Amino acid sequence: MLSRKMKHGKRYQEIAGALIKNGLGYLISDWGLSDLLPFPSKKAAPRTPHRSTGERIRLFLEELGPTFIKLGQLASSRRDILPESIIADLEKLQDKATPFPFEEVKKIIRDEFGAGVEELFAEFDPEPLATASIGQVHKAKLHTEEPVAIKIQRPNIRPVIETDLEILESLSLSLESRFEWARAYQLRDIVEEFSQALLSELDYYHEGRNAERIAKQFEGDENIRIPKIYWDFSTKRVLTMEYIKGRKISEFFSETVPGYRKKAISERLIHSMLQQIFVEGFFHGDPHPGNIVVLPGDVICYMDFGMVGRLTEETKYHCASLVIALMRADTNAIMKSVDALAEIPEETDLHLLKEDVEVLREKYYDLPLSQLSLREAINDLYHLAFKYHIRFPADLTILGKSLITVEGVVESLDPEFSLIEAARPFGERLLRDRLRPGRVAQKGWKTFLDQAEILLELPKNLRDISKTMRKGKFRMEVVIPDLHLFLEKLDRISNRLSFAIVLLAFSILMVGLMIGTSISGQSTVIWKNPIIEIGFGVATLMLLWLLLSIFKSGKF
Repeated sequence: MLSRKMKHGKRYQEIAGALIKNGLGYLISDWGLSDLLPFPSKKAAPRTPHRSTGERIRLFLEELGPTFIKLGQLASSRRDILPESIIADLEKLQDKATPFPFEEVKKIIRDEFGAGVEELFAEFDPEPLATASIGQVHKAKLHTEEPVAIKIQRPNIRPVIETDLEILESLSLSLESRFEWARAYQLRDIVEEFSQALLSELDYYHEGRNAERIAKQFEGDENIRIPKIYWDFSTKRVLTMEYIKGRKISEFFSETVPGYRKKAISERLIHSMLQQIFVEGFFHGDPHPGNIVVLPGDVICYMDFGMVGRLTEETKYHCASLVIALMRADTNAIMKSVDALAEIPEETDLHLLKEDVEVLREKYYDLPLSQLSLREAINDLYHLAFKYHIRFPADLTILGKSLITVEGVVESLDPEFSLIEAARPFGERLLRDRLRPGRVAQKGWKTFLDQAEILLELPKNLRDISKTMRKGKFRMEVVIPDLHLFLEKLDRISNRLSFAIVLLAFSILMVGLMIGTSISGQSTVIWKNPIIEIGFGVATLMLLWLLLSIFKSGKF
């Protein structure tokens, strides 16, 4: 941690300064950044009463640039970790940046392809269509007359992001060592997930492959359009795709556009997302209005595939189990499914958790599908997860955010449209697949093989345990609840005992000096005897040092 602070000292100071500026200075000590500021600056700036904590966090992240903005955007999907009040502000994060010069664009293209803009493209608009913190998009035309949109990564952005990721890793380790809540939420693992996702976004090959994979899901479907990727004009830092001009879906929220049908747009958007999620298990992870355009004929076109979600067959299996449990209003089965899908801490009071699940079950029991809000149901589940520190895998949180986002878009288009009703056929298909005889037999056979493997390995495992015990190397781990509290109390007791012993020794020394002085009849004996003088000085220094160390520890 210290070496990284020295290596990235300037960036650490920028982070500390941004905390103070946005009324979050009280976090500097918790994050271990106090030693990076001059003494007068360590005092936290007063909290601004007119801004909520969520708003201050949002402004702090926006000020620090791309890494922290992306962190906030990903964190906005973690309703199992953050309270709704902060999530609401994180969803407002603005990824805005100043466009970088066209000369830089030309240099990047030459570096990537070994040829200039004029050689590769018939036309190239120097003004960007859109600009963000990681890159910007330009319109161009190939020599084959095909219009394209070219996403170009901002120069030197990778080292900046890598530095920030190193700092975030160090901060997560520091917080885990200091606070129980950081260990409970496994903060380091969350930062690792975020780092992998962001570094993946920096490689435009990943985004291109994501687009092609989703495009294959809708081959032959004329109602869904995915931009074509031109691989001959794409690298890790440059992505060239088909230029598609359409209307932003937000244009249909408040008014009726001639030639377009809102109901058809809603149905196609919902069905295409549910197809990606529940049938293919690979879906667009950020379907907000800016990433969806509508073409003539009510055709839905998805854009920007930097963030995607994945559902494995096992995850879909457990999701189907959860649906069955909810339909049967079986609290025990709901608990079992949540346990299979998420990570429930060992110290969780399962009895209290079961009671809250029962309350949730009663809330939605016998409720008509037309009256059920998916957003409310997902948020209720996340509130429960937040209360009991239950962690869902990243892909499931992306799934929840995607469904909530799509439901919000559809409600703006057609308030009468029910996402739950539209999802019914997909849910029934999921259940049929879950209960299909062939699937049940396959699941049973896999379980049998797993158990058989355990039984076959049992003799070997028993022999290994026996050998270890005979060698006297058998280790047993004992966990004592609240051990740190016990050690803190023991520390205070030992400090007080040390203090008392030193005070007693010092008192004896002073009494000896007084008796020696009275017997000799001389009042300046301490000055005539250097040994006593030295001993007195040493004892005094020891006393001062011990007092200082005890008071500094804060455990006196």
